[in-house]
Amino acid sequence: MELFNVTKMTQQPTYDAVSVQPMRDELTAVGCKELLTPEDVDKALGRQDDKTVFVVLNSVCGCSAGSARPAVMVALQNGIIPDELYTLFGGMEKDAVDLYRSKYLPNYIPSSPGIALFRNGEPVAIFQRSDIEKHTADSISKELVSIFNQECNNTGPSISAKDFENVTKGKYGCYTDRSKVKE
Repeated sequence: MELFNVTKMTQQPTYDAVSVQPMRDELTAVGCKELLTPEDVDKALGRQDDKTVFVVLNSVCGCSAGSARPAVMVALQNGIIPDELYTLFGGMEKDAVDLYRSKYLPNYIPSSPGIALFRNGEPVAIFQRSDIEKHTADSISKELVSIFNQECNNTGPSISAKDFENVTKGKYGCYTDRSKVKE
């Protein structure tokens, strides 16, 4: 397990890096790459190649732990997923988060947690904290799967069913293809 590198930042993190590492690991374990610097954010989102780019703004809050991260983890077991998967952490990589919010989500109130799907640097779908905090992980996951099925073309899942069960220690069941789950 590699700990977050705070030397890349100009603003000091709000939280202890060791304390948030397990929260980071939940998303990186299912294939999300971390956006730690403003340059990382621009490289991921400044593309004009029609690929879908999925970004999870991670957070220490309870709705992130109870709904956002589990929903993302399960949704990424779908048979169709975004082309690129990223995460950044509110209160930690502050420079990257500031750029992400101001440049790529300028018309949205700052929110963490947050989930967004982009194409060509423009948001296609957004889940702000208000869309997450009063909903279950299962309902958010189903919405994400619906969006993935409509907007994305990349073959999923992000990790194998066996790896998913190992990563989640079975607490979310085995979802080999969310698109086949009956509503």
